[in-house]
Parts: sequence; structure tokens; C-alpha cells
Amino acid sequence: MAVHTLRRVQRLPITLEKAWDFFSSPLNLKEITPPYMGFNVRSDPAFLQKMYAGQIITYTVKPLFGIPLFWMTEITHVEPGQFFVDEQRVGPYAIWHHQHHFKSIPGGVEMTDLVHYKMPLGWLGDIANWLFVRRQLNGIFDYRRKKLESLFGKMP
Repeated sequence: MAVHTLRRVQRLPITLEKAWDFFSSPLNLKEITPPYMGFNVRSDPAFLQKMYAGQIITYTVKPLFGIPLFWMTEITHVEPGQFFVDEQRVGPYAIWHHQHHFKSIPGGVEMTDLVHYKMPLGWLGDIANWLFVRRQLNGIFDYRRKKLESLFGKMP
């Protein structure tokens, strides 16, 4: 019954402000999620314009066999221009804690995603993680990397 960690770093040739504006809007998540995931934000868009601690965001995702799952996250911490944290409240994981860090670097911004997650169902969940979940998560972040480079360019 392990807690797994996924860490990704990406550098983009945009300002910290532009990166923050894009990533701190939950409405942009669909754009950087693979289409096969069937990702849809269900929360009222009127309440998603500006991120804040305590914000609840609801989605549907189709991670397995096209079966829709309800997912609810809470933005638990926000330090504008530096980081924010989303935590699952209802969804497919026993634990989902996703940190998004941003820092200005010469010629752009460096973004670090740090995800700690735990599968449900004890050792059965760990087997599922080993068989396909970690691969799927890596695929989602690989897609995100390519999509962000197509939107914002690639660091030289």
C-alpha cells in the first residue's frame, strides 16, 4: 500500500506571469489533457476565473474503458506566482496531492509538478498501478509537455 510519486519539470519560453495566468485557470486543464481522457470541468465557470484556497472544482474523466468517473478536487494552497496545490476530495485515488511550482529562469519559466498518490484497494491497487496507472499518468504528463510546447514554444 505504497504512496507513489511522480515528478516532472518543464521549462517554457514565457514569463512567469503568463505561465501563472494559464495554469491557475482550471478552465485550461481540458486543453492540456489527452482527448481520450474525456476530461470535462463540471463546476460553474463563473467560479473558476481566479484560483483561491478552498476552491472546489468538479470534473468527469474517463481513464478506463471510456467509463465516466466523477472527480472533485480542492485547491488547498495558493501562493500567487509561486505555487498552488490541488487535493482530491472524491475520485479514483485513495490519495491525490498535486503541487504545481513555478519559478522565473533566464529566458522563461520553470514549472515543477510533484504528485503524491495512493491507489485504493491495498495491494490490488498497487498491482493496478504497476500494470497501467503509472504508465497512464506518465502518458498524460508526456502529452501535457508536448501540448505546452506547441502552445508556448520550446526552450532552446
